[in-house]
Amino acid sequence: MTMEETRRRSTDVVRPDEEQPLGNISGRVRDGVGSWLRSPALDFYALIVLGALLIGLGLVMVLSSSSVLNIARGESGFAGLFRQGTFAVMGLILLVVAACLPPGFYRRAAWPLFGLGIALQLLVHTPLGVDVAGNRNWIQLGGQRLQPSEFLKLALAVWLGALLATKRPLLNRPAHLLFPLVPGVGLALGLVVLGHDLGTTLVMCMLVAGAVWVSGAPRRWFAAAAAAGLAGVVALTVTSSNRMARIENWLHGTCEGDSCYQSDQGLMGLAEGGWWGVGLGESRQKWGRLPAAEDDYIFAIIGEELGLIGTLGVLALFTCLALVMFRMITRIDDHFMQITIAGLSAWLLGQAFVNMMVVTGLMPVIGVPLPFISAGGSALLASMTALGVLISFARREPGAAEAISARMGAVRRSITVLPAPRDASAGRTGAPKRGRSSSPTRGSGRSRSRTGRSSRTTRKG
Repeated sequence: MTMEETRRRSTDVVRPDEEQPLGNISGRVRDGVGSWLRSPALDFYALIVLGALLIGLGLVMVLSSSSVLNIARGESGFAGLFRQGTFAVMGLILLVVAACLPPGFYRRAAWPLFGLGIALQLLVHTPLGVDVAGNRNWIQLGGQRLQPSEFLKLALAVWLGALLATKRPLLNRPAHLLFPLVPGVGLALGLVVLGHDLGTTLVMCMLVAGAVWVSGAPRRWFAAAAAAGLAGVVALTVTSSNRMARIENWLHGTCEGDSCYQSDQGLMGLAEGGWWGVGLGESRQKWGRLPAAEDDYIFAIIGEELGLIGTLGVLALFTCLALVMFRMITRIDDHFMQITIAGLSAWLLGQAFVNMMVVTGLMPVIGVPLPFISAGGSALLASMTALGVLISFARREPGAAEAISARMGAVRRSITVLPAPRDASAGRTGAPKRGRSSSPTRGSGRSRSRTGRSSRTTRKG
């Protein structure tokens, strides 16, 4: 071969290390992400990760937003973290128990759970009930306050799933759609309305709407129920001067006295945060300037300390949670689980977005906490239990149990496999042991010397 042919051939050949020195990384990443998104166990692991991130963020922000006022009261700066952490541990126990129970248990226990929720909510209107900021939605048990409506939301979602799944073939008949759905929902909502808690009532209405929509009820009846619910909300708003004042403040921006103080301070906190925030623990609003800084307005503290990036991160977490729940509804073929997931997602996601819209000024002020993040034992316990129910349903997706068990088996094998001892491995492979490798040479030398002596002795003889 001549030099001309060699030069021409070398220019035609493309060396792999010249275009992609590290190989086809994008292809490997694309294939890996695609297989991960197609995994039947994706929803199970995603719920665990998203729940851990939201609860962890909530503990950090409760500590940051409550430390100053706790010190001013003569308490420890970590008192808020200890309280919320205690509820988080209790919620973790409830979450694990709820995740281990099969979906069939929830379907069989739907009516008892709903009855228990109604009974707890009835205690609000007994001497055990407590008024907080004009709302009678708490009960006092010893030194601890409990908000029964949070657990009533969970019971209502499970009850609606069991009821509508049973009546699903008959939902086109008005009698089966109205009874016992309307009396049960009316009783649950009515008990909350009697406590003057319009925010919780709106969240429960969203829960009912999500469950009924996914159940496949005729759209005309769904529209009629939505119109009736809207008329009821308008009536409750018009008959309350406090609620009308909040709406007028939101619409016109003109406030009398300090009626806009909380919303203005919340917006000020978001504005002071800017892009990157003033730093974790460096909020100015938590020094008594923003009411309910650790409760309903904790999103404003997140925006002030972590900036726009922090608030968008919280929004992204709830958006991912919404996508996971939507994926579960489309993958599961059991109507009870589908309807229950729809109710739980409408509750958790609807309440989260309502809270964020209130803080950012997109809605009038409504007192609802941010799920998993705001301080409050009842809300955290109920939210974590609902997350456990969702994890239990995610384990029953097609192929999820096999994928989870295979993954757990691989983890157990990687933990239990230990390196074998050096001598045992050498004996199994038949290789010579290092400690005795030179002994044959030394032995052969000694044997040769003995042989030599014996030969010389023989010749002398």
